[in-house]
Amino acid sequence: MRTVSVQITVPEDMSTYLNNSDYEQVFERNAMLLYPFIRNLTISHGRAAEILGVHKTDLIEFYDSMGIPYLDQSEEELMEDLETLNRVVEVAK
Repeated sequence: MRTVSVQITVPEDMSTYLNNSDYEQVFERNAMLLYPFIRNLTISHGRAAEILGVHKTDLIEFYDSMGIPYLDQSEEELMEDLETLNRVVEVAK
């Protein structure tokens, strides 16, 4: 994976925590930097995983460990989807 350096402005006391080259911490930082773009649908989980050089499932599992769900659906939306699935299955019979 090719990398580039970018300059960002952060509170001075935060800089101590960003100067780390440990792979896991760098991955976590970069994944969290990408998450707002996933949330606002600018990129997909798959594209974010490509950017980070990991499998999509690994990225989804990481976000899950951080308490960020893969599916952001209300119970009502889920029930609608299940009803649609049931109708499709009935038509296919």
